[in-house]
Amino acid sequence: MIKIGVLALQGAVREHIRSVEACGVEAIAIKRKEQLEEIDGLILPGGESTAMRRLIDKYDFMDALKQFAKEGKPMFGTCAGLILLAKNLVGYNESHIGVMDIKVERNSFGRQVDSFEADLAIKDVAENFPAVFIRAPHIVEAGENVEILCKHNDRIVAAREGQFLGCSFHPELTENHDLTAYFVKMVKEAKQKQLV
Repeated sequence: MIKIGVLALQGAVREHIRSVEACGVEAIAIKRKEQLEEIDGLILPGGESTAMRRLIDKYDFMDALKQFAKEGKPMFGTCAGLILLAKNLVGYNESHIGVMDIKVERNSFGRQVDSFEADLAIKDVAENFPAVFIRAPHIVEAGENVEILCKHNDRIVAAREGQFLGCSFHPELTENHDLTAYFVKMVKEAKQKQLV
Protein backbone atom coordinates (compact mmCIF):
# COMPACT_ATOMS: atom_id res chain seq x y z
CA MET A 1 0.00 0.00 0.00
CA ILE A 2 1.45 3.37 -0.94
CA LYS A 3 1.33 6.60 1.04
CA ILE A 4 1.28 10.02 -0.55
CA GLY A 5 2.22 13.13 1.38
CA VAL A 6 1.04 16.68 0.84
CA LEU A 7 3.48 19.37 1.97
CA ALA A 8 1.36 21.05 4.62
CA LEU A 9 3.15 24.36 5.21
CA GLN A 10 0.75 26.56 3.27
CA GLY A 11 -1.80 26.34 0.46
CA ALA A 12 -4.58 23.95 -0.59
CA VAL A 13 -3.53 21.03 1.61
CA ARG A 14 -6.95 19.67 2.65
CA GLU A 15 -8.21 19.64 -0.94
CA HIS A 16 -5.22 17.62 -2.14
CA ILE A 17 -5.62 15.14 0.70
CA ARG A 18 -9.28 14.71 -0.24
CA SER A 19 -8.31 14.13 -3.88
CA VAL A 20 -5.65 11.52 -3.01
CA GLU A 21 -8.10 9.72 -0.73
CA ALA A 22 -10.71 9.78 -3.52
CA CYS A 23 -8.18 7.73 -5.53
CA GLY A 24 -8.22 5.09 -2.79
CA VAL A 25 -4.78 5.89 -1.37
CA GLU A 26 -3.64 7.00 2.09
CA ALA A 27 -2.72 10.69 2.27
CA ILE A 28 -0.58 12.32 4.95
CA ALA A 29 -0.17 16.03 5.74
CA ILE A 30 3.60 16.59 5.93
CA LYS A 31 4.47 19.13 8.62
CA ARG A 32 7.92 17.85 9.66
CA LYS A 33 10.77 16.86 7.37
CA GLU A 34 11.16 13.51 9.18
CA GLN A 35 7.74 12.50 7.81
CA LEU A 36 9.17 12.45 4.27
CA GLU A 37 10.73 9.09 5.11
CA GLU A 38 7.26 7.57 5.62
CA ILE A 39 5.87 8.37 2.17
CA ASP A 40 6.27 7.15 -1.42
CA GLY A 41 5.30 10.34 -3.26
CA LEU A 42 4.83 14.02 -2.43
CA ILE A 43 2.45 16.74 -3.64
CA LEU A 44 3.62 20.36 -3.44
CA PRO A 45 0.32 22.26 -3.36
CA GLY A 46 -0.71 25.57 -4.80
CA GLY A 47 -0.46 28.59 -2.54
CA GLU A 48 2.02 31.45 -2.47
CA SER A 49 5.48 30.33 -3.59
CA THR A 50 7.39 33.06 -1.71
CA ALA A 51 5.56 32.30 1.55
CA MET A 52 6.06 28.59 0.96
CA ARG A 53 9.80 29.05 0.42
CA ARG A 54 10.08 31.03 3.65
CA LEU A 55 8.36 28.21 5.54
CA ILE A 56 10.52 25.56 3.83
CA ASP A 57 13.58 27.45 5.08
CA LYS A 58 12.11 28.11 8.52
CA TYR A 59 11.36 24.42 9.10
CA ASP A 60 14.61 23.28 7.44
CA PHE A 61 12.87 21.27 4.71
CA MET A 62 15.02 22.10 1.66
CA ASP A 63 17.77 19.47 1.94
CA ALA A 64 15.22 16.80 2.85
CA LEU A 65 13.09 17.69 -0.22
CA LYS A 66 16.14 17.52 -2.50
CA GLN A 67 17.10 14.17 -0.96
CA PHE A 68 13.53 12.90 -1.52
CA ALA A 69 13.91 13.76 -5.21
CA LYS A 70 17.36 12.12 -5.37
CA GLU A 71 15.87 8.88 -4.06
CA GLY A 72 13.70 8.72 -7.19
CA LYS A 73 10.44 9.33 -5.37
CA PRO A 74 7.75 11.12 -7.42
CA MET A 75 6.86 14.74 -6.76
CA PHE A 76 3.84 16.62 -8.13
CA GLY A 77 3.84 20.42 -8.03
CA THR A 78 0.61 22.33 -8.67
CA CYS A 79 0.64 26.10 -9.28
CA ALA A 80 3.08 27.37 -6.60
CA GLY A 81 4.37 23.79 -6.34
CA LEU A 82 5.34 23.95 -10.02
CA ILE A 83 7.45 27.03 -9.24
CA LEU A 84 9.19 25.12 -6.42
CA LEU A 85 10.10 22.22 -8.76
CA ALA A 86 11.44 24.34 -11.65
CA LYS A 87 15.18 24.57 -12.31
CA ASN A 88 14.79 28.08 -13.75
CA LEU A 89 12.46 30.97 -12.95
CA VAL A 90 11.92 34.03 -15.14
CA GLY A 91 13.39 37.09 -13.41
CA TYR A 92 15.10 35.15 -10.61
CA ASN A 93 18.70 34.01 -10.36
CA GLU A 94 18.11 30.95 -8.26
CA SER A 95 15.56 28.19 -8.10
CA HIS A 96 13.88 26.60 -5.06
CA ILE A 97 14.02 22.77 -5.08
CA GLY A 98 15.11 23.03 -8.73
CA VAL A 99 14.75 19.43 -9.90
CA MET A 100 12.61 19.70 -13.03
CA ASP A 101 14.21 20.87 -16.27
CA ILE A 102 11.76 23.66 -16.98
CA LYS A 103 11.71 27.45 -16.90
CA VAL A 104 8.63 28.92 -15.23
CA GLU A 105 7.15 32.39 -15.20
CA ARG A 106 5.17 33.36 -12.11
CA ASN A 107 1.68 34.95 -12.29
CA SER A 108 1.78 34.73 -16.06
CA PHE A 109 -2.00 34.56 -16.40
CA GLY A 110 -2.54 37.75 -14.41
CA ARG A 111 -3.70 38.54 -10.91
CA GLN A 112 -6.30 36.95 -8.63
CA VAL A 113 -9.09 38.85 -10.40
CA ASP A 114 -8.01 37.23 -13.68
CA SER A 115 -8.66 33.72 -12.35
CA PHE A 116 -10.53 31.48 -14.79
CA GLU A 117 -11.50 27.92 -15.60
CA ALA A 118 -10.78 26.04 -18.81
CA ASP A 119 -11.46 22.54 -20.10
CA LEU A 120 -8.14 20.98 -21.05
CA ALA A 121 -7.09 17.89 -22.95
CA ILE A 122 -4.25 16.42 -20.89
CA LYS A 123 -2.21 13.67 -22.54
CA ASP A 124 -2.74 10.25 -20.89
CA VAL A 125 -5.02 11.85 -18.29
CA ALA A 126 -8.30 13.29 -19.59
CA GLU A 127 -9.90 14.67 -22.74
CA ASN A 128 -11.84 17.29 -20.85
CA PHE A 129 -10.23 18.28 -17.57
CA PRO A 130 -11.84 21.22 -15.70
CA ALA A 131 -8.75 23.25 -14.79
CA VAL A 132 -8.89 26.14 -12.32
CA PHE A 133 -6.26 28.84 -12.89
CA ILE A 134 -5.59 31.24 -9.98
CA ARG A 135 -2.63 33.63 -10.39
CA ALA A 136 -1.16 30.76 -12.35
CA PRO A 137 2.42 30.40 -13.55
CA HIS A 138 3.25 28.71 -16.85
CA ILE A 139 6.16 26.77 -18.31
CA VAL A 140 8.08 29.01 -20.71
CA GLU A 141 10.69 26.45 -21.71
CA ALA A 142 10.97 22.69 -21.27
CA GLY A 143 14.13 20.58 -21.51
CA GLU A 144 14.48 17.79 -24.05
CA ASN A 145 13.49 15.06 -21.57
CA VAL A 146 10.35 16.88 -20.47
CA GLU A 147 7.09 15.54 -21.85
CA ILE A 148 4.55 18.28 -22.48
CA LEU A 149 1.16 16.98 -21.37
CA CYS A 150 -0.97 20.03 -22.00
CA LYS A 151 -1.03 23.53 -23.44
CA HIS A 152 -3.58 26.29 -23.00
CA ASN A 153 -3.51 29.14 -25.57
CA ASP A 154 -0.04 27.97 -26.69
CA ARG A 155 1.33 28.07 -23.14
CA ILE A 156 2.59 24.87 -21.51
CA VAL A 157 0.46 24.25 -18.43
CA ALA A 158 1.25 20.61 -17.58
CA ALA A 159 4.42 18.58 -18.04
CA ARG A 160 6.24 15.52 -16.79
CA GLU A 161 9.91 14.67 -16.52
CA GLY A 162 10.51 11.17 -15.19
CA GLN A 163 9.37 11.15 -11.57
CA PHE A 164 8.36 14.84 -11.62
CA LEU A 165 4.91 16.12 -12.60
CA GLY A 166 3.90 19.76 -12.66
CA CYS A 167 0.89 21.84 -13.65
CA SER A 168 -0.06 25.52 -13.65
CA PHE A 169 -3.59 25.02 -12.40
CA HIS A 170 -5.35 23.61 -9.32
CA PRO A 171 -6.59 20.06 -10.02
CA GLU A 172 -7.56 19.66 -6.35
CA LEU A 173 -10.28 22.35 -6.58
CA THR A 174 -12.51 20.23 -8.83
CA GLU A 175 -14.41 16.97 -8.45
CA ASN A 176 -12.27 15.45 -11.21
CA HIS A 177 -9.47 13.34 -9.70
CA ASP A 178 -7.96 12.10 -12.99
CA LEU A 179 -4.72 14.07 -12.66
CA THR A 180 -4.25 12.99 -9.05
CA ALA A 181 -4.93 9.39 -10.17
CA TYR A 182 -2.22 9.81 -12.84
CA PHE A 183 0.23 10.86 -10.11
CA VAL A 184 -0.87 7.94 -7.89
CA LYS A 185 -0.04 5.63 -10.81
CA MET A 186 3.41 7.28 -11.13
CA VAL A 187 4.01 6.65 -7.42
CA LYS A 188 2.92 3.00 -7.68
CA GLU A 189 5.22 2.46 -10.69
CA ALA A 190 8.17 4.11 -8.92
CA LYS A 191 7.64 1.97 -5.82
CA GLN A 192 7.43 -1.16 -7.98
CA LYS A 193 10.83 -0.24 -9.50
CA GLN A 194 12.37 0.21 -6.06
CA LEU A 195 11.14 -3.21 -5.00
CA VAL A 196 12.72 -4.94 -8.01
